Amino acid sequence: MADALCAKAPDFVPPRFIGSEIYRRSTYGSRHPLAIPRVSTVMDLCRALDWLPDEVYLDSPRATPTQLTRFHDPAYVAAVQEVELRQGAAPEVRERFNLGRNGNPIFPEIFRRPATAAGGAILAGTLLAMPGTIYHPAGGTHHGRADRASGFCYFNDPVLAILTMLDGGLGRVLYLDVDAHHGDGVQDAFHDDFRVLTVSVHEAGRWPMGPDGTGSGALADRADGLARNLPVPAGFNDSEMAFVLEAGLLPLAEDFGPEAVVLQCGADALEDDPLSRLSLSNRALWGVVAAVRRLAPRVLVLGGGGYNPWSVGRCWTGVWAMLNDRAIPDRLPPAAEAVLRRLEWHHSRGRNPPEAWFETLADTYRPGPVRAEVRAAVAAVLVP
Repeated sequence: MADALCAKAPDFVPPRFIGSEIYRRSTYGSRHPLAIPRVSTVMDLCRALDWLPDEVYLDSPRATPTQLTRFHDPAYVAAVQEVELRQGAAPEVRERFNLGRNGNPIFPEIFRRPATAAGGAILAGTLLAMPGTIYHPAGGTHHGRADRASGFCYFNDPVLAILTMLDGGLGRVLYLDVDAHHGDGVQDAFHDDFRVLTVSVHEAGRWPMGPDGTGSGALADRADGLARNLPVPAGFNDSEMAFVLEAGLLPLAEDFGPEAVVLQCGADALEDDPLSRLSLSNRALWGVVAAVRRLAPRVLVLGGGGYNPWSVGRCWTGVWAMLNDRAIPDRLPPAAEAVLRRLEWHHSRGRNPPEAWFETLADTYRPGPVRAEVRAAVAAVLVP
């Protein structure tokens, strides 16, 4: 397998983790779903578990305006910079670039924070000119458009990472997205690029899809053959994700034969997330990570959605464990438990969090029947 080949190479390096302290102090605003700490929690948990030595940690650079304009409109990049400087925007700027509206607030680091996530993705894409595995949990802003913000996403770091890989000479990149929301910005960016196959598993009828299941991310939406979409029903369970992985995602990947895989591992498909109706445990997503890391010699794993600080922190810390073949402890050590007990969440589900959210990483499995509509969707995406 690809991992074994990489392990034998004399220049093999262990998986690397890209992070930044900017995420510790930055928030979209107290009333926004992204008011919660996420990346900083993962960094703290991994260090408390002795899973993040200094030699594998990379501090994310901030993307320059020139780097951002590899995909984004220069006028849009300049507008985001100006809005951060002024902490406000004229009505025409708000309307044209979707800033300060539709879930895309103006906040103190409105340019610096997403530019740092983009810089980390560009760094990852550059490093993956050589075989390796990189984890960038601050990445995954898959809704960002070339000329406007969308869906809490200001710059599209998955697109920038993939473009960096392509510019570096790679010829086949698989983008796999298991966020509860369709990865529309990435699919549209590579709509007619035969070098990139985008595959998205997401909740049917969830934004940006239409309520009737049509439009972006629909089963029939194939982007001229360069995309596969698997909208799944509410209550999507661990057994169904395992079926989708084995019967759908892995065959698609093996047929495509990627030189690199980019996995967007949003945590909003979990049962405990407030912004979807899916019912996965974090073990289901870890299973995807464990399988995907063996598909190509180059693997980039990104974060994405996730709006419960405990479920995101625990899930994404476990992702790092999967990438490093670490055993998940049955009970967290005191230092890691303390990280989770310090979290606060001003949401009804955060008023009386269960002890398991403090004491463990792994959720209880959430198995169930594999419904006919899930089987039908997998069969449909495998049709050439």
